Amino acid sequence: MTVHPSLQTYADAWTHSIEAIAELVQPLVEGEWNRATPCPGWSVRDIVSHVIGMECEMLGDPRPIHSLPRDLYHVRSDFARYMEMQVDVRRHHTGPEMTSELEYVLIRRARQLRNENRKPDHLIRAPLGAEQTLELAYRMRAFDVWVHEQDLRTTLRRPGNLDSPGALVARDVLLEALPKVVAKDAGAPNGSAVVFDVHGPVEFLRTVRVDAEGRGSVDGAPSLGPAATLAMDWETYVRLACGRVRPADVADRVKTEGDLDLAQAILDNFAVTPR
Repeated sequence: MTVHPSLQTYADAWTHSIEAIAELVQPLVEGEWNRATPCPGWSVRDIVSHVIGMECEMLGDPRPIHSLPRDLYHVRSDFARYMEMQVDVRRHHTGPEMTSELEYVLIRRARQLRNENRKPDHLIRAPLGAEQTLELAYRMRAFDVWVHEQDLRTTLRRPGNLDSPGALVARDVLLEALPKVVAKDAGAPNGSAVVFDVHGPVEFLRTVRVDAEGRGSVDGAPSLGPAATLAMDWETYVRLACGRVRPADVADRVKTEGDLDLAQAILDNFAVTPR
């Protein structure tokens, strides 16, 4: 590949995860495409449709002209409607149609990556008509396909890649959301600290500190007197942060200490991804 060095990590992670998705769905029989996944409202087919659609947008393809049904309970925002368009337009596609389109998109995107000469700060189209830097787009595609790879693995009972390059991108993306979760959404007191102790395939210890003005920040230094400590395994952290499970469903996998009300408020606001 010839992408800029700051894009290479994301390109490699994306490639690893999307090739894993292609391998997972290639042997599926027709009925398996309809199986519900942990991603609210989406089947296996829907997730693959989403991945195809987002990669088509990275390629600059025009968005489909399509009217969404009005009875999609999981579509509750303009962002969700935007994302659903690429999904709903493929809802009646067969398994072979899905795998062949995914393979074709992979070939086109691999060619795009090989020929990529735009700089990381180059602005490209983002959802809802916004703009984003190429580096952010690469990062979020790497994050997105890894999360959806895990959705498919959970559904198909094919666990794996919890420590892959995409997992490390996901760790960094999700950690960036922690200060808002703790300081704003959960209302941690000014001057307090909350420790997150995550073990498993991806391990880390992070402290979110809330300053005197109520602003949160995250660092790797331990806190001697945290207001609360939350400990869990990496898979549970991901599933909570991506809204795949409710805190009550994994209560036996999360250990909390200190201010239990604050810890619960953090868990209640832990989901940070739109999908």
